[in-house]
Amino acid sequence: MTFSDFINQIEKLQQKQLGGLTSQFKLAPKLRTRFSEELIQSKNPRKAAVLALFYPDSNNQTRFLLTERASYNGAHSSQISFPGGKFDKEDNNLRTTALRETYEEVGVHYESIVVIRQTSDAYIPPSNFLVAPFIGISEKTPRFTPNEEVAKIIEVLLADLLDDSNLTSVELETSYMKNIEVPCFKLNDYIVWGATAMMLSEIKDLFK
Repeated sequence: MTFSDFINQIEKLQQKQLGGLTSQFKLAPKLRTRFSEELIQSKNPRKAAVLALFYPDSNNQTRFLLTERASYNGAHSSQISFPGGKFDKEDNNLRTTALRETYEEVGVHYESIVVIRQTSDAYIPPSNFLVAPFIGISEKTPRFTPNEEVAKIIEVLLADLLDDSNLTSVELETSYMKNIEVPCFKLNDYIVWGATAMMLSEIKDLFK
């Protein structure tokens, strides 16, 4: 999709009803589907926010940003994710959190980003975070400067997200689950699963 076509769809994207859990559960591990909204709230989850940043590449094709997290001793080590992180008491709101974390992690300043809408919260059981995703756009190709939390910058064509041939499933073993088959996207040869895939599934349905 050209970035011009993307820009022309923004008003529709802002007005279209979100798919919510119906969209998210298309790419949710079975573990996640066991958590009702009541159960999530009973766990008093920590708040976090991420940004799905869309922008034009040098060929005027629409891309969005994912990152590979740096390796560390934690539940989400080396996973593919959006830039983002936990809500800070100094943040005015979760939108501020998403923009601040994007600047800290990949160096894109909030003044160059227009947030067009928030999508449905995604719960992450292993770390007990309830994540608020935001969709933002940069009208110019960003110059990324990743910090130590980011191992790699991954620039994905929107067309690849919309291509159903990039939907698959894989068997994974993590620190909290063993040999579990999970639905996922295969994007730029990276396996994108879990909360990030759930959020992407809802974004994909917005474009459909």
